[in-house]
Amino acid sequence: MTLIAVAGGAGKLGRAIVEAIVEQGQHEVVVLAREAKDIQGTRSIAVDYTDIGKLAGVLEANNIETVISTINSLQDVSAELNLIQAAEKSAPTKRYIPSLWGIKYTPEIASYFPIAQAKLNLMSALEATSTLEHTVVINGFFADGWFAPKVKSYQDPLALVVDMQNDFAAIPGSGNEPVAFTHTFDIARFVALLVGASTWEKESYIIGDKVSWNQFVQYAEEAKGVKFTVKNDSIEDLKQGKITELPSHQHVYPFFPKEMLQGMFAAFERMFVEGAFDLKPEHTLNEAFPGVKTRKIKDLLFEAYGQ
Repeated sequence: MTLIAVAGGAGKLGRAIVEAIVEQGQHEVVVLAREAKDIQGTRSIAVDYTDIGKLAGVLEANNIETVISTINSLQDVSAELNLIQAAEKSAPTKRYIPSLWGIKYTPEIASYFPIAQAKLNLMSALEATSTLEHTVVINGFFADGWFAPKVKSYQDPLALVVDMQNDFAAIPGSGNEPVAFTHTFDIARFVALLVGASTWEKESYIIGDKVSWNQFVQYAEEAKGVKFTVKNDSIEDLKQGKITELPSHQHVYPFFPKEMLQGMFAAFERMFVEGAFDLKPEHTLNEAFPGVKTRKIKDLLFEAYGQ
């Protein structure tokens, strides 16, 4: 039985992964968190991410073989860089999954999306290790945000491109570019199986579904039985950080300032238009673990909003 530590396991994606590993019953899992907070079926260990030596000591004392990071750090990845160093110092620790969970970032994307550069820095740190087998999970965009909390998820509701609450959409580019989406609970089920695989590839792809934004809106209209107001944002506007404001955005500004939110969303929408989320891997975890059936966008829309 492999001992697994999930960093950030009391959070959103992390909690889903912890629950999936517990449900599968093949491995023991503990949660690493800044404050100990037990989740059913696991124990939680409070850690100081600023102290590499103490972190390594925690991993060794608990005989952790595999570390899965779901630390949500945006641009400041210092905590995870320390965790990578600690994992390499820890004798029993042999495997590591970093907190990327999205797409394969490139220097070009990093030129306009600083979070991408932070993720590239994590990968460079992992590549520099000599004792850790590692894989990055590439799953496209989390599907949860448009359906939470109507469909169970630990993710927050999200109005990016499509505002389900207000029957409104602002389509980036032509809207015909395919986008890969995966629900976090499906990601979690694949990861629970991946940790038991004898070998890992450098990249582990998951494709829950692939639809264009035009298809997404069509399915949403069918599910809700209404016509959406649809605007379009050109690639030129997106490159300047400009997007059409969706009605739900105003409720977010007290917590996430308008300029920051629009800049981040414009960057994601540029990636949609330029094909960064049109994943085309040679191999996928879907093929490796065919028993996991992923939820499709149309089915999620009808589950959440179907009349």
